[in-house]
Amino acid sequence: MMPTLAMVLILLVAMEVGVAQPTTKTTNISNTNTTPLKFFCGSNYAMSQTTFFGNLNSTFSQLRSHLSNPGVYYARAHGSENEDAVYGVAQCRNYLSSTECLACFDVAVSILQPCGLANGAHVFLDNCFLRFEDYDQFYDDPEGGSNVEVLELCGNESTSQPITAFNQAVQELLFDIGVATPRTSEFYIASTRQVVGANATIYAIAQCVENVSQTICKNCMTRAYNNLYKCLPSHEGRAINVACFMRYSEFPFFQNNQTVNFTPFLLSKGSSGKFGTTIGVSSSVGLVLLIVALFLWFRRWSKSKAVEKEFKGVRCYSYEDLKLATNNFSEEYLIGKGGFGEVFKAVVDNGIVVAVKKLRVGFRAKREFENEVNLNSNVRHRNLILQLGWCSDGAELLLVLEYMPQGSLDKFLWGEKKGTLNWKQRSDIILGIARGLVHLHEEFHFKIIHRDIKSSNILLDDDFQPKIADFGLARFHPEDQTHVSTGFAGTMGYTAPEYATRGRLSEKVDTYSFGIVALEVISGRSCSDVNYSGAQMEYLLDHAWQLYEKGMHIKMIDEAIDPNEYQEENVKKIIEIALMCTQLVSLRPTMSEIYLMLSSEPQLKQRQISRPTYNVDRRIHIVGS
Repeated sequence: MMPTLAMVLILLVAMEVGVAQPTTKTTNISNTNTTPLKFFCGSNYAMSQTTFFGNLNSTFSQLRSHLSNPGVYYARAHGSENEDAVYGVAQCRNYLSSTECLACFDVAVSILQPCGLANGAHVFLDNCFLRFEDYDQFYDDPEGGSNVEVLELCGNESTSQPITAFNQAVQELLFDIGVATPRTSEFYIASTRQVVGANATIYAIAQCVENVSQTICKNCMTRAYNNLYKCLPSHEGRAINVACFMRYSEFPFFQNNQTVNFTPFLLSKGSSGKFGTTIGVSSSVGLVLLIVALFLWFRRWSKSKAVEKEFKGVRCYSYEDLKLATNNFSEEYLIGKGGFGEVFKAVVDNGIVVAVKKLRVGFRAKREFENEVNLNSNVRHRNLILQLGWCSDGAELLLVLEYMPQGSLDKFLWGEKKGTLNWKQRSDIILGIARGLVHLHEEFHFKIIHRDIKSSNILLDDDFQPKIADFGLARFHPEDQTHVSTGFAGTMGYTAPEYATRGRLSEKVDTYSFGIVALEVISGRSCSDVNYSGAQMEYLLDHAWQLYEKGMHIKMIDEAIDPNEYQEENVKKIIEIALMCTQLVSLRPTMSEIYLMLSSEPQLKQRQISRPTYNVDRRIHIVGS
């Protein structure tokens, strides 16, 4: 039944295959894309080929029969003749007709055919999902008792709409449907939202596997939302998991009359008080009842506001919970130290791994803490660390952030993982940092200047994409230390001179720091290290400028990088952009200009680059040489 070649191939290929969805813009709603978003073949092979394929075909036949019924979008079936039982589940998006659902199911079956004798596989397409296993527990618990990673797939083009308004519309829509979906009977919502100030509509759906519990659906929706916002400002994005699916696009993929009114599912249960029915009672009894009613109303109102705050992304954690999750902030959970405090790894909310930053701040900063956290919690971008929550308990101020297992960039440049980044990863990191700073400076609804961009504040995800940490925290710096205190390793080398010496703050302060970090990424050297050259020592920026003046700046590149991985002109272009960032403030480009130069210009137009500015004269002559 199964071609021999296919069974041989499955033994040779990797066990998991992810395929990015094509991002061709289209308004053809009926178009069914047959490219899988992701598919997986398990490693548990059947014992009997004949029995297994008989059970598999029986399972597929039953699933197809169920889905052929009008209005049926979810089906379960099994074939258990003798050994090698096969349990299957299929689910279509509710905006499909029965014919379209069956067409997608047939494509899914064909995609899984090369899995051969693997008794366990699944495939995600835009319009449907198919899975089979040799056990039935996955019906009720698709993730097997643990939080399986939610994978986000982002479009490769930015939106054509005004970015700030587009991002806000998408975030609000995804948040609302993520909250409402677990409360619906079918675990499914399709909805739209207008982009403010533009003649544009956002289309989005959210769907959980129909048989799971409301808790599983809610947890999966939360993780899907937290991942999918990273795609912005891409024109489309998807979040996929064996328990749920979420998608948005600025182009329609379902009809306008197929939306679901989810407003009733957003209303808090019991939120309407009965204050008006209490007042008509006679004086003494009425006063007591009035007080009771006011108390109940206030408690409900407070609870409603707390829920509302959490839904906006600002989860308020209790200090005792965070203390317990970090074993009383013990050394074994410590993963980093910095100018703002210590960072601990913790597991919260039934298995979610997070980073808990314990801040050291003064009284003045503490008064501003909650407002600042509320503002920064709305900053969502693929190159910025996500703030999940916070805690304020007396003198204790803590932030709960997404956890980055790879750690900080500096470890890969001159730390224990030195020399492990290739040129593609390094150039992507430089571009990603620039993209994150553009969002802070220009795309958010108010300007955020980081003030402390440095390699230790750049964290890397599993794909080595950079995420800027500690943005918006500069005002919470310890009051007994200046922002450019040498107690913070390397900060003096990153800080723009006009800010360090005269306190002149603008977004160009971050531009200067970005230039320094870019030179570090290219060279694999810290800006505070010195290079001996004859009778003097040169810091990294000095060294880069000296080489540039001689037309030899390609020599800046880290020797650990394979010369076959890069084109010299591209490396020289990025070095020149980095040097532009360190000029006088009036000559520095903005981060949006830098991003454009990095991403779209094959080579720089001829433009003069002036000598970098420094905080102090750092050329140190060796005495007696």
